[in-house]
Amino acid sequence: MTAAGLRAVLFDLDDTLLPQGPWLAGAFAAVAVEVAHQAGGHPDAGTVGSALLAEAARGSARGGIIDRALDGLGLELPVAPLVEVFAGYRPNQLDLYPGALEALGRIRERVPVGLVSDGRTDVQGAKLAAAGLMEAFDVVVLSDDLGRAHRKPDPLPYRTALEALAVDPAEAAFVGDRPETDMVGADALGMVTVRVSTGEYSDRPDLVTPSARVADVVAAVAWLGPRLRVRTP
Repeated sequence: MTAAGLRAVLFDLDDTLLPQGPWLAGAFAAVAVEVAHQAGGHPDAGTVGSALLAEAARGSARGGIIDRALDGLGLELPVAPLVEVFAGYRPNQLDLYPGALEALGRIRERVPVGLVSDGRTDVQGAKLAAAGLMEAFDVVVLSDDLGRAHRKPDPLPYRTALEALAVDPAEAAFVGDRPETDMVGADALGMVTVRVSTGEYSDRPDLVTPSARVADVVAAVAWLGPRLRVRTP
């Protein structure tokens, strides 16, 4: 970090600004209804939903959750259409963590803010819309737009956001929850790293030592406040 202070802050989305659990529950519920329909109601949607959530609880970022749930239920159904049901789930509203929107606004009064998020572009875009975040950032980089191979910790999505803001990595901070993606990628570029202790990865050990580890995004903004450079016209 330069003596003049940080000139930009980038944020992760899932389990950083909003809890991913409610979206996953809704998406898997939609899949469960379709599976039960195709299976003639045996098993019912509740049973299928429980199997899906049990698999997701072992790590929602792992692939093959639907496949393994179907195998566990003894069902042989085409998986690809069910994946599209999952990805097509569109909630009317997603709630942010308490105080997150206001915290983003406080940062943005001082320096530009960006979002760097992994996941299917259509899904992540729908989450931003449902959470009321479409206008909350100066730049949004959804890594799948760059190719799935460039998901975090790959440096490209971070660099793309920072280049759009004309800020060097050493003059920027990244706020995220996942140690093996968010923190590793930002740290490798020399960014200030702030790890929040929210979401399903909160008990994972640090792989790199973050600049700060805090309770949530509100606490992250409080920690960053004195370290920001004032935005210039």
